[in-house]
Amino acid sequence: MTGKLHGLGVGPGDPELLTLKAHRILTSAPVIAYPAPDSGGSFARAIVSGFLRPEQTEIPIIVPMRTERFPAAEVYDKAAAEIAAHLDAGRDVAVLCEGDPFFYGSFMYLFERLGRRYPTEIVPGVSSIMASAAALGRPLAARNDVLTVIPGPLPDGEMEVLIGGAGAVAIMKVGRHFARIRALIERLGLLDAAGYCERVSLAEERVVPLAAVPGDTAPYFSTILIYKGAEAWIHALPAGKTDNAS
Repeated sequence: MTGKLHGLGVGPGDPELLTLKAHRILTSAPVIAYPAPDSGGSFARAIVSGFLRPEQTEIPIIVPMRTERFPAAEVYDKAAAEIAAHLDAGRDVAVLCEGDPFFYGSFMYLFERLGRRYPTEIVPGVSSIMASAAALGRPLAARNDVLTVIPGPLPDGEMEVLIGGAGAVAIMKVGRHFARIRALIERLGLLDAAGYCERVSLAEERVVPLAAVPGDTAPYFSTILIYKGAEAWIHALPAGKTDNAS
């Protein structure tokens, strides 16, 4: 009998958004793996740090934080081999993933390597998009609205086509692309329909209309939500809130 592989969605940052099932598995698994940058701590681990036990074995998966491409396959090959050794020894392994494991989650790369070889369970987590809509105080979409999720690194041309065909839009991974994306949204006449959500569910959460955001940069953990669908009651943007008073 081998151990079981668990992909745990740990949500956008607030530990209280961890599901009961994820908490049960997290606190009982003998081995915990998680992505970590090559400098600084792991955000996924930080979310659940209050629930970890000293006797649990930890496997940090070091993923270089670079704008240029790096040999990601080698990173996940190495991590998969280390995790497989524990599974072969009969030990369950819980892999932490910010947000949801199968929604732009890093766990999918380990699932590709291990999911067909070992018993595997995926525990969904609260996506940052859902948490952002809740923080903004405006529904994502309604009735027959088409919700389109757009990665921030996409070029303007592709992004414009996607926005044009959607009733509601969520733009993720904004970060260093913020100035370009905001300029595109303004050019499309949608600035007043866009909300900006930064570090949602964390103590330093910042949620404001996009038009009110100063500067040309944004952290990686930021999302822009746009509504241009048919429901008039969704269009109004709340005044916004900011917990870091910036």
